Amino acid sequence: GDPGWAASAAVGPGARRMGDPRGGAALAQGAPTGPVAPAPPRPPEAEGPDGSVRLGGSVAPIGPGPRADGQGPQAQPGQATNWVRPPAGVQAPPAPAGPPPAVPPQSAAGPQAGHGAPAAQGGPGRWRPWRFRMSNDVWGTPVVSGDLLYVTSFEVHALDVASGRRQFKTREVAWAMGVSNGRIHASDGPSLYALDATDGSELWRLNTEGWVYSLGVDRGTVVTGTRGGGVQAWEAANGELLWEIGGAQTDFETAESGPVVHEGTVYVWADARLKALEARTGAERWSYPVGDAASCGGVPVRLLTAPDGVAYIAAGTRVLAVDINRGDVRWHFEAPAVFLSPPAYAPGPAVTGGGIYLADYLGTVYALDANDGRDRWRIATEARQSTEPVLVADGAVHLGSGNALYTLDAVSGTPRWRFQAGGEVIGAPVAADGRVHFGSADHCLYTLDAMGGQLRWKLATGGEITGTPVAAAGVVYACSKDRCVYALDAAKGTGQARRS
Repeated sequence: GDPGWAASAAVGPGARRMGDPRGGAALAQGAPTGPVAPAPPRPPEAEGPDGSVRLGGSVAPIGPGPRADGQGPQAQPGQATNWVRPPAGVQAPPAPAGPPPAVPPQSAAGPQAGHGAPAAQGGPGRWRPWRFRMSNDVWGTPVVSGDLLYVTSFEVHALDVASGRRQFKTREVAWAMGVSNGRIHASDGPSLYALDATDGSELWRLNTEGWVYSLGVDRGTVVTGTRGGGVQAWEAANGELLWEIGGAQTDFETAESGPVVHEGTVYVWADARLKALEARTGAERWSYPVGDAASCGGVPVRLLTAPDGVAYIAAGTRVLAVDINRGDVRWHFEAPAVFLSPPAYAPGPAVTGGGIYLADYLGTVYALDANDGRDRWRIATEARQSTEPVLVADGAVHLGSGNALYTLDAVSGTPRWRFQAGGEVIGAPVAADGRVHFGSADHCLYTLDAMGGQLRWKLATGGEITGTPVAAAGVVYACSKDRCVYALDAAKGTGQARRS
């Protein structure tokens, strides 16, 4: 971490009273940035005759991630990886003669998470990090559901979370995907289809009248956004069209700017209004005149539905708090610069009554009171083009701005630390078990101590990390533009990685 940032930046409400009309954005000049390190050279990597892969920084192979042809061999007990125990929450099966059985993740309180004697080095039952190499490009964020990890490439791949072995893959490309209620819902653009999440068998398929650019699933309803301003709702079980409308915004036809479905309500930006529609019928519950793209500063409207019954909306430079059920505006906040990402919500007692946290494109982070919209604090980082919201976890606010990950105290706004990567932060950071994981355009996956920002481990891959890493049951999963999916121990990485 970079302690200099915390030591040099003014924070709290006083940052707003220093005469800077941007509310503290100029304070970024006080934050030392330092030289941007070039992407580190990737250590040589070898794939052995048994299909095992040696990752950079590791003297032992990891696996048994199958090769692209899916014919990788079983792991052998003698292939040691220098791990002392499986990650918390993961129970590895013994090395079988045939395909491995499905292994349910074990709770963190289970025996594998304890401090008993470590498993025998390389012996049966040892979990180890794995890598799966695709034959095509992989993109986006992996999805963990039950015992399987789903990845979108030019096909949908389902990998066993414990071993990395592929359970099945589809024949179709998946530009958009959602996993819910035992089904994979996906679209290749002109068609929408559903697959059984356990074996990949096709449940239904239909052609859409427009190109699907966004897809969401909630409570048995699939909601799609199609190019040209269309929004459709489908019955998830059989693909029946429930309703459709036109007139949705066409300026930002991207996955993150499409209609949002949450707890039975679909939120659509259409005809210069934000509309809340009943998910099963399309009936309008309420609407609010947020304006068109020009009146929203040339950026898309983004929203968050929070557990306090409020939809928090970022519309250009405005933040609105609207009652989800009635559509009443509780408060609004005006900022000096536009917001590219949706707000984040944290319940009390971090901020009395809950807090709304968000960052504008200049990198200024705001903490607003969820009850009345009062500006509790704001602090500058650096210019930020990310469409990802800030992350609020364990009393801290984490965000990627430029090439650095910044962490602030959620209550006071006091900077805690800054960590400089060798390239732009990709996606959003993820926090779990006192650690923060994030990917970068410098081809590396980083794991930091959440409190102090110290580097715990990093992994150099052969390409930019795509999307956001996923942390589940003591394992971190990430996709890379080197066409690989990685599963690593959240605390130790490969277990052999050199600390730097």
